[in-house]
Amino acid sequence: MHVNAALPNCAPALRQSGVLPQSRCDQNLPHAYRNRPSYGTLPPGRLALRSNFMKRILIIEDDRDIVELVRYNLANEGFQVSSAHDGSTGLNTLKKTPPDLLLLDLMLPKLSGLEICREIRRDDSLNRLPILMLTARGEEADRVVGLEMGADDYVTKPFSPRELLARVKALLRRAEPPADAPRTIEIGKLAIDPASYRVSHSGKPVPLSTLEFRLLYYLASRPNRVFTRDQLLDAVWGTDRFVTPRSVDVYVRRLREKIESDPENPMHLKTVRGAGYLFETRAA
Repeated sequence: MHVNAALPNCAPALRQSGVLPQSRCDQNLPHAYRNRPSYGTLPPGRLALRSNFMKRILIIEDDRDIVELVRYNLANEGFQVSSAHDGSTGLNTLKKTPPDLLLLDLMLPKLSGLEICREIRRDDSLNRLPILMLTARGEEADRVVGLEMGADDYVTKPFSPRELLARVKALLRRAEPPADAPRTIEIGKLAIDPASYRVSHSGKPVPLSTLEFRLLYYLASRPNRVFTRDQLLDAVWGTDRFVTPRSVDVYVRRLREKIESDPENPMHLKTVRGAGYLFETRAA
């Protein structure tokens, strides 16, 4: 879906905000916002998608033009969309009514996106919430910081609505529990229960995001085997992944901080230089 076709009436404002490139045809739309479409309303053919089982998505973004663009495209795909325009309001909203997925801008008034990520991952009732960052910062260091704070994926502005939809759907698919009920893994003081997506260490719960859990379970269920970053990306993130091999390093570091007594000298999550990672059980 080309973005101009997805939301033609607000193209000038979106181009001015940086979401879309400038175009000569903008001069033909001087009053584009006088008659805005109803962005939260689905076309007649999609009204049947409204149900109690529809996925809920919360957007926390201070640029209202971007919110309108994202809301329109998500609603057309059958998602129930709500929004907040500052970090404090957004955090209160998601605690009151947790969504199925969060679209989160990093640069927000009142409370930054990174602080919201940190709060979510500390909360046992929210720590499995998939988080997709919306960021104007395209440098790798900025993306890595967001992933380290708890985000699951990122989209850099300006972005394509088609790419955003693909990433939303991929994150929601990965958040679904497995169809079968694999065995619980107990290694030393660590217990990993795939049926409930719960991990405990020395009997105490360890809060993990969905992707953190999937990575840990994949490695722990195949102990003492070395996997490359690309192999882990294919197995855990899937073929519809958008993250880079560097993301695996970030997730392994986050897992070590949560399950290892000494993250600098891990007992289980080992690095094999030049090869990849393995889950060591011989020392357990």
